[in-house]
Amino acid sequence: METNTNTEAVQVKRMTRVLVKTAATLGRGDACYLVNAYYAMQRQRESAEAQLRRASDSRPHEVIAWVIEQDRIVEKQIKRVLDEWSNAIPAARWAKGIIGVGPMIAASLAAHIDISKCRTVGQIWRFAGYDPTLKWARGTKCPWNRHLKRVCWLAGESFVKTSGHEDGFYGRLYLARKRSSRSTTRQASSLARHARSWNASKSAATPTRGSGTSRANCLPPRFTPARSGGR
Repeated sequence: METNTNTEAVQVKRMTRVLVKTAATLGRGDACYLVNAYYAMQRQRESAEAQLRRASDSRPHEVIAWVIEQDRIVEKQIKRVLDEWSNAIPAARWAKGIIGVGPMIAASLAAHIDISKCRTVGQIWRFAGYDPTLKWARGTKCPWNRHLKRVCWLAGESFVKTSGHEDGFYGRLYLARKRSSRSTTRQASSLARHARSWNASKSAATPTRGSGTSRANCLPPRFTPARSGGR
């Protein structure tokens, strides 16, 4: 019996404009699915590309390159749909006007935040897992939205990258906080308490040589950017 061995690659079918326009009818649950799918595909593709770069200095095999390109196409299609969906949400449209917030971050925030349940900034911050009083007990369900927490982290990273933009409000806020953290690290009692707690947990580690910044009341310098970005 003869078998057809023709395995010619077929390009991913792109969405039509008409189909993209229907994105406005997506529900929040549908948008959440697309957001999570987008970031999962992106992480998998970037991980695969990193492995290929480490494994060989030459260009990847044409089959591998084709698969990676298909992933990029699907990611772009999902991004188009979510951009269209977020255009129908006033808060998301406003967010996209902020330097450092693109279509995916705006759509992700709109998809994961139900404003009818989180009516204050504090409630949103807690739902995103950034309330320091909120603890995740072992053996229990995570009390915050892990997807939203990562999106907020991505937004913070984006503000850091765009901090040199003259119109970047949150980027300038990051730089101001960074300067403030550097100038008051040794004096602020709240940071001193944080430093003592951190150093106590690391008491078994070898002391840092040179600057001595890991002493009782001081955090290591690497903590400054993270604290400046509120991460």
